[in-house]
Amino acid sequence: MTELFADVNGIKICYEIKGEGEPVFLVHGFSDRKEHWRGQFDNLSNYFKVIRFDNRGAGRSDRPEMVYNMELFADDIKGLLDHLKIEKAHVIGHSLGGMIVQNFAIKYPNRANKIILINTIAGMTPPGVSPDQGIEMYRKNAIAGIEAMEKDPLGAFLIGSKASYSREFWKQMNEDPKKKFHNIWSVEDLLDEKMRFGPTEKDINHQAEALKSHNVYEKLPKIKNEVLVIAADKDKSCPKLMNEKIHELLPNSKFIVIEKAAHQSILEYPHKINQHIIDFLKN
Repeated sequence: MTELFADVNGIKICYEIKGEGEPVFLVHGFSDRKEHWRGQFDNLSNYFKVIRFDNRGAGRSDRPEMVYNMELFADDIKGLLDHLKIEKAHVIGHSLGGMIVQNFAIKYPNRANKIILINTIAGMTPPGVSPDQGIEMYRKNAIAGIEAMEKDPLGAFLIGSKASYSREFWKQMNEDPKKKFHNIWSVEDLLDEKMRFGPTEKDINHQAEALKSHNVYEKLPKIKNEVLVIAADKDKSCPKLMNEKIHELLPNSKFIVIEKAAHQSILEYPHKINQHIIDFLKN
């Protein structure tokens, strides 16, 4: 797959396109990259024109030294739409990507078609409560993970990913890092991706700063688009109840729970996730 670059808001955004049909944008999560959609990109391209890209400060996109916020990430999606001469697209976000998509839909309601939010939240804390303490813990843990990987990449990766996968699934990952799950990916594939294109401490700080700016509890009712909210019943990072709250605040949404899955459900159960996506977008 050929990587392409777009000049967007003064930086270069790295992206890939595959398939034909209605455009679908995939927005990745915290400390991830466009390749994290490896369980969706090829399959969905059989039905849609799929665009996955590295957020600013991630992967092969530029990593400018500046203050990051959700509005800036939302502007980057709009800029990439403009670059590709796409007036309106379906937009799918996982985790931090889901937060970015919420902000994009609020700021640019006419550029989003259907929306899918996977394992995300409406804000780090309720309205009026400072998110600083929670963000600081999140930031420190991520930086500690980067430092640990310098000494023992595989061991640190497995320890760091333990909370993001269901217990039984993680056991399989730990027992055989070479195993190809769903004939798509292995632990070694994920580790190689992270070692080559993963975040630096600076990138973590920038993304953590952006998390502070995310609080859309009071704005979600303004989103009139059709929205599918997908939660995972074992998710510790963005619990099912927080996704259900998003569903309750949205005026036109559907709520689905993936059983026996944790935060990385897009990798644990890609075929289930993909079928829900296809059914929702094609209906």
